[in-house]
Amino acid sequence: MFRAGRFVADHVDPVDPDQQQPNGVDLTVEAVLEQVEPGRIGRDGKRVGERRAVEPVHEADVDGSVDDDDDGTDERGGDDRGTASAPTLRLDPGGYVCQYGETIRIPEGHVGFVYPRSSLMRNSCMLHTAVWDAGYEGRGEGLLEVHHPIEIEVGARVAQLVLAAADHDGTYDGSYQGERTR
Repeated sequence: MFRAGRFVADHVDPVDPDQQQPNGVDLTVEAVLEQVEPGRIGRDGKRVGERRAVEPVHEADVDGSVDDDDDGTDERGGDDRGTASAPTLRLDPGGYVCQYGETIRIPEGHVGFVYPRSSLMRNSCMLHTAVWDAGYEGRGEGLLEVHHPIEIEVGARVAQLVLAAADHDGTYDGSYQGERTR
C-alpha cells in the first residue's frame, strides 16, 4: 500500500506546501553533475567515478533586460524587481546525476520509490533511481537522462518520492547512509 502525501511529507525536509502531492512529495534539483571519469563496480566493492557540477547560468529578466546596478530598475529605467529567474542549468543530450535538494528519511516498515514528474518526461528527459530501503537517510540522487536540450532551474520540481508499506529484514546501513548531510 502506498502512503498518502502528507505521510511522505513527514519524512522529507525541507518541504514547501506546493511540493506535497496526493500520493507523495515532489523533489527539487539542487545540482546536476557530469561524470568525467570511469567508475567501477566489482565483487569486492565499488568506486564512483569523478564528477563535476554543471555550472548554472543566471538568465536575463523575463523582458530581456539586465539589472547591473541592483537598484531595482532595468537598463531602460523600468522596474525589474521580482522578474529575475533562478540560476538555470542548460543541459545537452546525455547522462547526468541529479542531486535532490531535500533530506529523505525512509521509515521502518516502508520502501521508497522516486519517479520522474511528467513534465520532465514530456520534455524528452527521464529520471532513473534505485530502491530506497527502510532506514536510509540522506540527500539522494538519480540518473537524469536528457534526450533533447533542456533548461532546468535550480530548485525546480523534477521527481516525486512515494513510500510503500513493506516488510523488511533489517534497515539500510550502506555506504550512502547520510550522503550529503554531513
